Amino acid sequence: MTVALLASCGSGDDETESEAAGPAKRGDPGPIHVHGLGINPADGALFVATHTGLFRAAEGERQANRVAGRFQDTMGFTVVGGDRFLGSGHPDLREELPSFLGLIESRDAGKTWRPVSLLGKRDFHVLEATGERVYGFGSDFKTRETGLLVSDDGGRSWDERTPPEALLSLAIDPDDQDRIVVSGEERLYTSTDSGQGWRPVDAESSLLAWPTPGQLFAVSSNGAVSRSGDVGRTWEEVGKVGGQPAAFESSGPEELYVALHDGTIKRSTDGGRSWVVRSSP
Repeated sequence: MTVALLASCGSGDDETESEAAGPAKRGDPGPIHVHGLGINPADGALFVATHTGLFRAAEGERQANRVAGRFQDTMGFTVVGGDRFLGSGHPDLREELPSFLGLIESRDAGKTWRPVSLLGKRDFHVLEATGERVYGFGSDFKTRETGLLVSDDGGRSWDERTPPEALLSLAIDPDDQDRIVVSGEERLYTSTDSGQGWRPVDAESSLLAWPTPGQLFAVSSNGAVSRSGDVGRTWEEVGKVGGQPAAFESSGPEELYVALHDGTIKRSTDGGRSWVVRSSP
């Protein structure tokens, strides 16, 4: 299988269908530019959403393999149940779909996807969900302006919010779906009313994961991992990932995953204190 490398996926890019993923005359480059991570509760496999497709590394395997031979640029990505994923981004060029996929869903661990809403209208770069609540930040196809949308019915309908700045990451309180912490390009913010109002947090821009109510984790651009037990008011540095992070996810109270910019995926089982390689590009 071959692939055409994707253009830059910044939220303001004028992307068209010709810039979405698809086959070309180059060898398969494997996972490039990791956008998101997730652990499938059905089998414990690691899923890696990238510019060049979705990849899977089964438990005990260090090499992630392309899912279903597909080259969909899965920008936003989150695991919401066994074999059930939500995503967004740009299609495999072999598919007759608009360049902005809106919200899409897979119920077979990424082998196939179906539209849920906003097909041709939105490209979510940040996507998080709990229960029927979904938060999505990304760009509008017509205006190319970015915005934060919130859904209470699994992404079928949406309300718009005004984010404090362009968002890089979002984490939902496991005990309260209205309480979120977000990271902009400059700093963190928190909201207790699903993004209707915001309060700045005294912490630098970071990627976020919130596995349990008392443990909010952040990894900064220099790879430092910090933990907060009070919704971001105070932080304790607990470890380092050994590189610049591209994606960050949790799977249990102490189990964390980080993707580095070279495509290496690392795993911690002690709340970020130590890290081992889970998957190599």
